[in-house]
Amino acid sequence: MPLSLTAEEKHLILGGEGGWKDIEKMDGVVKGAGRYGWESISLDTNARKVTSLTDMLLDFENDDFSDVTGNYTITENHMYSTSKAKMGKQSALARGSGGIRLSGKQGSLFGTSGVTGSFMIEFWLNPSIAENGEIILSWRSSRTVVNYPLYQMISASIESNHLLWRFTNVFNGYTADGGSVTIQSYSIIIPNVWTHHSISFDVETGLLEYRIDGKLESLTYVTSNGREVGGDPYTPQLGVVADLDLCPQFTGCIDDFRMVRTAESSVDPELRFDTYKTDGGYFCTKPLLISRGAQLLKLDAITNVPSQTDIEFYVRCGDNYYNWTENEPAWVSVSTNTDIQGLRGMYFQVAAELFPDGGGLHSPQITQIDLLFDEIASPLPPFVVNAVPGNGEVTLNWSYSVDDTAGGYYVYYGERPGEYLGREAVQGESPINVGNTTTITLTGLKNGKIYYFAVASYSRYDGQIQGELSKEVHSRPLKSKSPRR
Repeated sequence: MPLSLTAEEKHLILGGEGGWKDIEKMDGVVKGAGRYGWESISLDTNARKVTSLTDMLLDFENDDFSDVTGNYTITENHMYSTSKAKMGKQSALARGSGGIRLSGKQGSLFGTSGVTGSFMIEFWLNPSIAENGEIILSWRSSRTVVNYPLYQMISASIESNHLLWRFTNVFNGYTADGGSVTIQSYSIIIPNVWTHHSISFDVETGLLEYRIDGKLESLTYVTSNGREVGGDPYTPQLGVVADLDLCPQFTGCIDDFRMVRTAESSVDPELRFDTYKTDGGYFCTKPLLISRGAQLLKLDAITNVPSQTDIEFYVRCGDNYYNWTENEPAWVSVSTNTDIQGLRGMYFQVAAELFPDGGGLHSPQITQIDLLFDEIASPLPPFVVNAVPGNGEVTLNWSYSVDDTAGGYYVYYGERPGEYLGREAVQGESPINVGNTTTITLTGLKNGKIYYFAVASYSRYDGQIQGELSKEVHSRPLKSKSPRR
């Protein structure tokens, strides 16, 4: 009978109701809620990360809305967590009755008096009504110039459906327009639409530029001649340390509010504004122990694949994963719900690549992977085993297994029932591979000591695929039948 007729089908479920417990590596993907309320894997959003230049990052992923960098402390919070997020799983919702007040620690941008150097402020915004006069950001303080106090302000507010930035007495030496530098969006702020806003100042060139979704909206040179060349930049200088108010008069959502101590370009490829990185993400499982000789027959999955998104599955296998490298054994691309040939081993590893649509707006999702294997069945043991004692020896004989997948037999022996740890026999330690025979005489045993025996069949496909033990028998070797003197 062919081996395939005696193989047993086995399912291995990854993810699903039990969750993703066997993941070894994740890159660009996260776990979240999937179909049926089970845990799923989807692409991680293109959220901002903390770097050495990050002064503040409010990602709103935790309900306490803490600054990820630890540079700022929230002293007041009138905003709420909402799942209506652009990046990550949560954003902050303001309802027009106060926002978040932050106090900077010494060394932070708004926690230190003096020259600030270059900076960039960025955030995602989704206004509910975009009403005239709504305030997104507000900082108010003062500084003294030649014993004369100057009122200072930095603000971002909605004026006539545009977002207006105002820097009053912030740039040291700038006196035109009452010391105020303003820069306004060209685009109209549209309610219930997420847009990315960034304003940056380069202390080397004096360039103050404002971008929405990476596109330049407006720029000005805060220099002595108001031009790119020929003038000296005015440097920003902050006076008395004061708190920063975020969304103090605003209705809508804000996400990933970040400040950095550099004028890094907001069109940098690393700061793309797609919801998902277009190069996708990846995960792989740990090497999964199945059984010797197991053959993968099919891979199926519970997924959600929006239009233009994609998922690619890969599998590799072998009998010993300790010498595996990143690329050896080679990964094999497999399609879901399709017969698979030639993947056989003891350990299997599964990987998947997830790709968003071209606009980076939608992510595929994997809730469960179902692996169907052919597993070589363990052969049945001999039904009858006999033990005949002799002088310092015991002869065992048994019937052939009725299972024709049996390729040979292991003989187990020991000095206690069910404990087959024998080492005395000349033929070797327990268990002894006797090959495809039905008798063996174990010599070198001690007369008068009782020994216990059992026989197990092993597969003719692989000697390490062993079946259950036979019924135990026992025997006591004796020199003669005359009594001891």
